[in-house]
Amino acid sequence: QVQLVESGGGLVQPGGSLRLSCAASGSISGIYAMGWYRQAPGKQRELVAAITSGGRTNYGDSVKDRFTISRDNAKNTVYLQMSSLKPEDTAVYYCRVAGSNDYDPYEYWGQGTQVTVSS
Repeated sequence: QVQLVESGGGLVQPGGSLRLSCAASGSISGIYAMGWYRQAPGKQRELVAAITSGGRTNYGDSVKDRFTISRDNAKNTVYLQMSSLKPEDTAVYYCRVAGSNDYDPYEYWGQGTQVTVSS
């Protein structure tokens, strides 16, 4: 069974920073992409950032130049460094892991961690 354990969310003032972590544990191999999505109340879930096993990154337009995604392949862990946070970054942030095991594709989602940007 695979588990994604997220941490690092919380309340921060506008202009502040937070770092999210997501560690995948259990019987998992062949991870290709790890990433973060977010969903604000009344809005659709959207891509924040993703990174492949080779280090290629992709960011949502609203977070470019403010957020940085990285990963530790040995630990099956992905990080999201968030800087210059704005109130509109307030959302539940979800970790996603995708890959394949013996050509059988899979994806897993974390339970989400709340990020609130407010003064």
